[in-house]
Amino acid sequence: MADPSSYRPKPGQIPESPGVYKFRDEHGRVIYVGKAKSLRPRLSSYFQDLANLHPRTRTMVTTAAAVEWTVVSTEVEALQLEYSWIKEFDPRFNVKYRDDKSYPSLAVTLNEEFPRVQVMRGAKKKGVRYFGPYGHAWAIRETVDLMLRVFPVRTCSAGVFKRSAQIGRPCLLGYIGKCSAPCVGRVTAEEHRELAEEFCDFMAGRTGTYLRRLEQQMHEAAEDMEYEKAARLRDDIGALKRAMEKNAVVLADATDADLIAVAEDELEAAVQIFHVRGGRVRGQRGWVTDKVEAVDTAGLVEHALQQLYGEERGDAVPKEVLVPAVPDPAEPVTQWLTERRGSLVDLRIPQRGDKKDLMQTVQRNAQQALALHKTKRASDLTTRSRALEEIAEALGLDSAPLRVECFDISHLQGDDVVASMVVFEDGLPRKSEYRRFQIKSFAGQDDVRSMHEVVSRRFRRYLLEKQKTGEWEEQATGATEATGGSGITAPPGQALDGLSDGPAEGPSGPIDEEGRPKRFAYPPQLVVVDGGKPQVAAAQRALNELGVDDVAVCGLAKRLEEVWLPDEEDPVVLPRSSEGLYLLQRVRDEAHRFAITYQRSKRAKSMKAGPLDTVPGLGDSRKQALLKHFGSVKRLRAATVEQICEVPGVGRKTAETVAAALAGSAPAAPAVNTATGEIIEDEAAGAASSSNGGTRP
Repeated sequence: MADPSSYRPKPGQIPESPGVYKFRDEHGRVIYVGKAKSLRPRLSSYFQDLANLHPRTRTMVTTAAAVEWTVVSTEVEALQLEYSWIKEFDPRFNVKYRDDKSYPSLAVTLNEEFPRVQVMRGAKKKGVRYFGPYGHAWAIRETVDLMLRVFPVRTCSAGVFKRSAQIGRPCLLGYIGKCSAPCVGRVTAEEHRELAEEFCDFMAGRTGTYLRRLEQQMHEAAEDMEYEKAARLRDDIGALKRAMEKNAVVLADATDADLIAVAEDELEAAVQIFHVRGGRVRGQRGWVTDKVEAVDTAGLVEHALQQLYGEERGDAVPKEVLVPAVPDPAEPVTQWLTERRGSLVDLRIPQRGDKKDLMQTVQRNAQQALALHKTKRASDLTTRSRALEEIAEALGLDSAPLRVECFDISHLQGDDVVASMVVFEDGLPRKSEYRRFQIKSFAGQDDVRSMHEVVSRRFRRYLLEKQKTGEWEEQATGATEATGGSGITAPPGQALDGLSDGPAEGPSGPIDEEGRPKRFAYPPQLVVVDGGKPQVAAAQRALNELGVDDVAVCGLAKRLEEVWLPDEEDPVVLPRSSEGLYLLQRVRDEAHRFAITYQRSKRAKSMKAGPLDTVPGLGDSRKQALLKHFGSVKRLRAATVEQICEVPGVGRKTAETVAAALAGSAPAAPAVNTATGEIIEDEAAGAASSSNGGTRP
């Protein structure tokens, strides 16, 4: 690890002009390329106190061994040079988008004497006109098949074209009218090129001219009683309209625009682009990237623009580029796009109307692409194994943590405080063993105290299960446990009574002698808490109080993704590209999701609760039966125990419980007709209570 002060430029050496700079490592390899409006303040910011730098920037400057720069005249030149150097040197600390799949495009080879229409993938070639990219190759072939009726352009390979020219006989498409057969001289090279250019114009969105021309020719043929020609033109018009219908109109003003959306988390980002031409979505593509440098959404957008338009010229750069965040400053990027197009390009954030709605659709696609990428990455066995090994090495564990449990606290301004426990085994979620908790020992907001309570309750249940199976007594007498971890000793004066916790998403785990699943029978090798040093200390204190000393504890702080260990002053900073950090983040995020889901459902249930909901042991069926029998809660409150017992399915004990619960709850104020000011009688109130499900007292 290099000391940045060892290669820091001397004062006054760095110019204040626009420019591009490169950081090199000890082997001379370029590891980062950046640009600046003024080089001096930008480069000076890298050589401040390391504690003040973003973790990713800190890693970069300590990996580097030298810095150099090139002065340019304008910010636009800096943008162009930065793109060229990133492409040339492929620096490890720069954001580089990679396609999450190889998207096919519809290509017209205008650089050939007889242009050919075909499906192409990979890098773009000079002199070839591209449309798309498309999600699937079959979508291109369906569109081309419809359009060849009107624009019979060559689609055959060079070998087939040469063979047909030699034998003087066209291929099948030439016989059925879907190729103008330039191979046998039916049309000249100039006529065939004109067909290819018309094909390109139609695909570029200029459809109205050709449809109107065909309709005029159809009417003229009908007037001249050339009905077969008119019918053929009618079919051609229908084929073109079907080809157009494959791309629905999304922007009514026939706009040419590219819409770019970004979905990101702390470690990765996904970019989705919709290509809209003539108001219709003509193509879609997406990229994913690791966030190896400290970059915000605007920075991700700028990198995406560089990669998307770095090799494009002319109409390939649309009139409008709609983005979720505009790079700061926006003028150099806008000017760079304008130069590449040859006319003004509008770079902006959509604020209202169809464009904003379409941007939301693109954003949803980006979020789904990021989620899909994470799912694929997590499902890879080799990647999961490497992640577990990295976690074990970083935390100093004896072996990989095959079972990881993560705890998170959730509340709404101190109310409805709940907690979640999620389980990952072999790097994959085990949803059947998720658990959720209600905080019972105190009221109010105290995440540290809540974490202590939840971890204590979870491991009390674990020790209780061991006590039931006789494993606890063996350990208390010094025997070695054959099936679990050793080193668990009975805490003095500690009762092992479990607390009642909320149900999980399904039963699992070991089965007891009566066939019921044991809820907390397996111990984890690692406990992860959502939080920093205070939460980690609370979890470790809970384990110490119970005598559990063979379970490791760590915390993952959200702000900088730092890993905290008990009794350590400084956090463990895993490398940004670490699969172990990715797995810890995924475990933490899943615990957060599960806790919020429970907290929201609990809050929603409390908002809809009525007096009968507080009666212990009274289910929904008997609750509905009582309301149906009496008509309202008010009449039920006035009923005697004997009258309540008359309801089918309600015994005397339940009736006494219902009567006592309703007697202790205050009746509501009488209902009032707001139109007349009259008090509504009991019958009307009962009907109203019955109609709204009986929630009105």
